[in-house]
Amino acid sequence: MLESQDGPLIIQSDMTILLDNDHPLSEAARGQLSLFAEMMKRPGNWHTYRLTPLTLWNAAAGGVTSSSIIENLVKYARYGLPSFVESTVRRLMDRYGKLSLAYREGRLLLRSESAELLSELRQSEAIREALEDAEAAAETEIAIRPEYRGMLKQELTRLGYPVVDLAGYHAGESLNMELRDTMLQGKPFVLRDYQREAVERFYREGTVQGGSGVIVLPCGSGKTIVGLAALVKHGSAALILTSNATSVKQWKSELLDKTTLEPSEVGEYTGTTKQVRPITIATYQILTHRKAKDEPFRHMKLFSERDWGLIIYDEVHLLPAPVFRMTAELQATRRLGLTATLIREDGCAEDVFSLVGPKQYDLLWKTVEADGHIATVTCTEIRVPLDQGISELYHSAENKAKLRLAAENPSKLDIVKRLLQRHTGTPTLIIGQYLQQLHQLADSLQVPVITGELPNQDRQRLYDRFKSGEVPVLAVSKVANFAVDLPDAAVAIQISGSYGSRQEEAQRIGRILRPKQGKNEAWFYTIVSDGTNETEFAARRQLFMVEQGYHYELEKG
Repeated sequence: MLESQDGPLIIQSDMTILLDNDHPLSEAARGQLSLFAEMMKRPGNWHTYRLTPLTLWNAAAGGVTSSSIIENLVKYARYGLPSFVESTVRRLMDRYGKLSLAYREGRLLLRSESAELLSELRQSEAIREALEDAEAAAETEIAIRPEYRGMLKQELTRLGYPVVDLAGYHAGESLNMELRDTMLQGKPFVLRDYQREAVERFYREGTVQGGSGVIVLPCGSGKTIVGLAALVKHGSAALILTSNATSVKQWKSELLDKTTLEPSEVGEYTGTTKQVRPITIATYQILTHRKAKDEPFRHMKLFSERDWGLIIYDEVHLLPAPVFRMTAELQATRRLGLTATLIREDGCAEDVFSLVGPKQYDLLWKTVEADGHIATVTCTEIRVPLDQGISELYHSAENKAKLRLAAENPSKLDIVKRLLQRHTGTPTLIIGQYLQQLHQLADSLQVPVITGELPNQDRQRLYDRFKSGEVPVLAVSKVANFAVDLPDAAVAIQISGSYGSRQEEAQRIGRILRPKQGKNEAWFYTIVSDGTNETEFAARRQLFMVEQGYHYELEKG
């Protein structure tokens, strides 16, 4: 029988952890869990977390030890720590660092202190394919074909043995640039402490351990600035990949405003412009564009157009599969991933870990909020009755159709009107998934709407009018989920979303987190049809923000 104590955690032998959210130590325990576990669900006041190999290896890459994890689990456990969980944590954490890649005398070597482990791993057909000599004796190092560096890391991660890549990187084409003395919100521009620490953690000057990995920072906290500082620190030609053409413009604007780069040194590579310059900013869409499924990706040649010393993957959680494949071939080039959340709904988080690199730096959103670098946001879920006109149709529909009917519930319009009255004069975004719903709502409210159907130049004009205050309310589709800089937006009203996407919820809240003048406050509302399956998807969407310490107030509409 395990000894009982008054802790907030119930730790189960299947590697799941229940957190009692009403316990006075719940916040302290949640802060520790965020370092090495991921939240899975939150029924009522019990939040369920899970320990996985990937959460533990990312923790290990950030310097967290198995001993510290076990110490914290024991500290907050209500009924003790099952021996299976302790032994599994130690076993998985111990595997991080068991294998490493290094160059010696022009040869790429896979190393381990255990010849037995190397001998076991080489039984895998995929591993044997990567060896220079498949028949060579496996002692404590094996020669690897350099072009298989990325593929090998992917395969070994899948086999449960993550590789610490110490093989280093080539310098790339040299490019002189500095951060410029400029003003930001009326104050001289300087890197914030966490931005400087993130760059140092990524680069690790004087070692071969840095140079690839992911920086996780809240929306609105200056991830782009971290990217600029990394560019300046490395001083080389760089390829910046981002989510859309609007983001390309924003990166270019920041580069020219905050660094000494000349306009002739910064190129855009999009559907309308094809400039390859020392710093080139491209979209994921253009890289993965092709006329037919059986044709090659013509624009992937951009990866070899110059001798890039650094590749920046903005919104790295969106990285598409074809770019993963190209990234596997670019392991000798430094790679920096930037994101607000490492969550991938497609299950490809392992590929980010293997090919871009482990999590190098992570900062809780509430920590940045406490320092005033992002707005204090109030999150509210408003539940409204299902409109009588669609109630019968909803109850007879298939599950997928039910979700859309609930999401497009006409009763939501009155709630939107009420919220707009509540926040009259405050820059507001109305965000939705379904275009017909957005257009109908925008027509009813007589507000402009931005969707993927709108040409980029027309989108930018509306964004500019919103920024200037000429347009106080803007309806937007998922095209505004990522990398759209609307610093004055302080209210977001979500009328529908992509099923249970946790990262979309975080990104949408991120649209209103830029620091504000005065009270530095923001409000996020998500309107959900009561008594429908939309409430279940809404609960899942909110998981990441709850894990970050946010609370959703519940209102009845």
